Amino acid sequence: MDKKEAKRVIEAALFTSPGAVSIKEISAIINVNVAETRIIVNELIHDYEAKDTALEIRDEAEGIRMTVKEKYESHVSHMAAAPELHKGMMKTLAYIAYKQPVKQSEVINFRNSKAYEHIKMLREKGFIRKEKKGITFVLYTTPKFREYFGKDAGKAPAQNLPQAKKEDAAQDSANEDAEENSVEDNPDESKPNAE
Repeated sequence: MDKKEAKRVIEAALFTSPGAVSIKEISAIINVNVAETRIIVNELIHDYEAKDTALEIRDEAEGIRMTVKEKYESHVSHMAAAPELHKGMMKTLAYIAYKQPVKQSEVINFRNSKAYEHIKMLREKGFIRKEKKGITFVLYTTPKFREYFGKDAGKAPAQNLPQAKKEDAAQDSANEDAEENSVEDNPDESKPNAE
């Protein structure tokens, strides 16, 4: 991929992402080493600074983010939707998408006990379905999932999934608690699901 095409792919990734994207993630997307990726991203940041546009690309502590320039935020901030799915739920959904059909117990073992709540909310939002198989449930994504994330979402080989680590699971759980406490659309959704 040439540099011009790499910039377009980075631009598309930043536009699509609801948050900041790390240099490492961008590097994997464009299949270029991290040092070269940093150079390309810096060039893209300067390209946007030179354009007469309402958008900018920022290099923040969390990663690279495409956003509206500060002087235009007050005009459009009311249009920004709260994210439908928080990070913890997205991780649970990604695991289901990659491993489907997958037993609910496997998802719980891979993620943590919060996944029960994630599964309940993902079903309510229509992203997954579950079928009773013996004494357990098997989880699948739905047409809404494919419509929302794209038809090829969830088709990457499962061996590309990172291996869960105990300290990562504990950190995810702490982060999810903080996210859920800050973004509560429906208080009934935050009740644990006893399945």
